[in-house]
Amino acid sequence: MHAPLSPQAPAEALRATLAELVDGLPPRQAAQATARLIANYRGATPTDAPVLRDRSDVVAYAAYRMPATFEADRAALGALADAVPQWTPSGHTDIGGGTGAAVWAAADIWPDPADGAAPRPVTVLDWAEPALALGGELAARAPSAALRDARWRRARIDAALDVPPTGLVTVSYVLGELTPADRAAVVDAAAGAAEVVAVVEPGTPDGYLRIIEARDRLVAAGFHIAAPCPHSAACPIEEGTDWCHFAARVSRSSLHRQVKGASLAWEDEKFSYVAATRFRPGPATARVVRRPQTRKGQVLLDLCRDTEELSRETVTKRQGPLYRAARDTAWGDPWPPREDPAL
Repeated sequence: MHAPLSPQAPAEALRATLAELVDGLPPRQAAQATARLIANYRGATPTDAPVLRDRSDVVAYAAYRMPATFEADRAALGALADAVPQWTPSGHTDIGGGTGAAVWAAADIWPDPADGAAPRPVTVLDWAEPALALGGELAARAPSAALRDARWRRARIDAALDVPPTGLVTVSYVLGELTPADRAAVVDAAAGAAEVVAVVEPGTPDGYLRIIEARDRLVAAGFHIAAPCPHSAACPIEEGTDWCHFAARVSRSSLHRQVKGASLAWEDEKFSYVAATRFRPGPATARVVRRPQTRKGQVLLDLCRDTEELSRETVTKRQGPLYRAARDTAWGDPWPPREDPAL
């Protein structure tokens, strides 16, 4: 049995562990499994069977989808942590967690306590036994005690799902695999169990609509939106005209590039998300909802504001510190930056 990877942070440890997994994966087999998984991932037809069917599927998924899912989850949970800086999860349940990208991301955002206290309990629920098995193998090498002690439990992700009370529930890249009725039931089950719920979906028009459905159900259940929205009112985007999504930078392995026929050492994972809390959070005054445009002496920021509207702000060189902050601001960041109240 491999020893835990230490003292790396979860992000680096996950990359190292996946690199070992990829080393033994034949490119042709990986390409075939990945093509089928991408078709399911992008498809519009819900399924009543696990998408990850066997070991080869799970290894292909872990090698080619888990890094992107991890980065999207880490970005979403990072925005949540920014909105509720005094809160840490007392426990974490990941619904439909597969090989565990969301629990790795949470371990990166909220590390194990430094005072020797017991790590938070972590449970991953999924209906694919091969995914749970591989997730447990990966977690056994994690630097985080919470990950190493995680429970990997088989459960159908549908209307009969039972979720025990916990601090954080994540539902990551799952809703697209479910029927509309099961989607609603799973979000309701998450809301009934957690202090905080985070839902992440692909950054496509359909993924965004699933996030809006989940957001509406969470607000109806009494939750407050912490991120990305700076308010809990209706989304100001008119349906069918646009969709709210963000991007996370993902490093590609050499085999990853080979299978995808790509030359760049990175790619951007587009995702949509919502994070909501039972208590009142401190959401951003505004959030950057498009990639900032930098021009000579000015930066153009497309914002969703706490006034429940979309607007564009032009920050010019004359504005000194605010302009310098705008030049460093990325798509998805709060505006103005929280760490400098003078702005």
